[in-house]
Amino acid sequence: MYKTFFSLVFKRMDAERAHHLAFRWIRLAVRVPVLRTFVAAVFAPRYKELRTEALGLRMHGPFGLAAGFDKNAVAIDGMAMLGFDHVEIGTVTGEPQPGNPKKRLFRLVEDRALINRMGFNNDGSLAVAARLASRRPVFKTVVGVNIGKTKVVPEAEAVADYVKSAERLAPYADYLVVNVSSPNTPGLRDLQAVGHLRPLLSAVREAADRAVPARRVPLLVKIAPDLADEDVDAVADLAVELGLDGIIATNTTIAREGLGLTSDPAVVQETGGLSGAPLKARSLEVLRRLYARVGDRITLVGVGGVETAEDAWQRILAGATLVQGYSAFIYQGPFYARDLHKGLAARLRQSPYATLADAVGADVRNPA
Repeated sequence: MYKTFFSLVFKRMDAERAHHLAFRWIRLAVRVPVLRTFVAAVFAPRYKELRTEALGLRMHGPFGLAAGFDKNAVAIDGMAMLGFDHVEIGTVTGEPQPGNPKKRLFRLVEDRALINRMGFNNDGSLAVAARLASRRPVFKTVVGVNIGKTKVVPEAEAVADYVKSAERLAPYADYLVVNVSSPNTPGLRDLQAVGHLRPLLSAVREAADRAVPARRVPLLVKIAPDLADEDVDAVADLAVELGLDGIIATNTTIAREGLGLTSDPAVVQETGGLSGAPLKARSLEVLRRLYARVGDRITLVGVGGVETAEDAWQRILAGATLVQGYSAFIYQGPFYARDLHKGLAARLRQSPYATLADAVGADVRNPA
């Protein structure tokens, strides 16, 4: 039914306008007590066997919403209502910014992919922190906060910009993510180089500890799929060295060649980060490499091309304790998380593993 609706309505609309319309419906539904209870019962059934512990947190399951969908922390309960076990908001920058000029979001329907050059459009860390502080949760869910660099801030002042966001947002974050891998902020990906990344992560860690002395806020870094293998290894080694809590692999890609894209070439060549199904293979490859390097010492989060329960299961076997999705939600609609949970529970029951934790990294530890 959703696929028909998508074809008849959303597909004919500008992608960003369709996003805001769907977003509005979700936010409206969660405000109505009887309706939200019914929607959650349909779309968010729970499976005891999928209960997950990660980053010192307990979750209903391993599957969450990746950053980018709820940039301003306005629909956390709505996404939990639709079955996501954790919701990562953002990317939030130190200062509010409008993002890049429109048109800046494009669908590659034939490839089940998106291209975005949104440019971290968001209300800024002060406003988002106030929103999180005043939030009264309807559904219990884990909330991650993804922070990035304000566009007008020069690279030399990037650390201070991240620190400002961390100090404001860490008190309301179940975990904090340093995003240095979006292709849509000039110079941002340069911060993935270990020489830049070490002082940045150290400063954010210290800022989070100052802001929240009563507990340790888990800190993760999100990396690009376009890193060379040796750079992936370097980030993994740095994460272990600094005592980082996790790595999210991966963000969107700037690559177009070798992905088998069949959509309109004019759309394919739009600048920005590509996400969705074409990212699946490289994202999984990076995840395997990370797990081979770090093992169980830090938590890995697999994201990029996760469309089905099988995709999520492959991420877990490759080393991911948590899995995230976003682009597939646009194409599959409100049944996305429900179907993925159902299929994942079935795969676990059919596997030789007693728990999901037992399955994490099994393919890397015991290659066929």
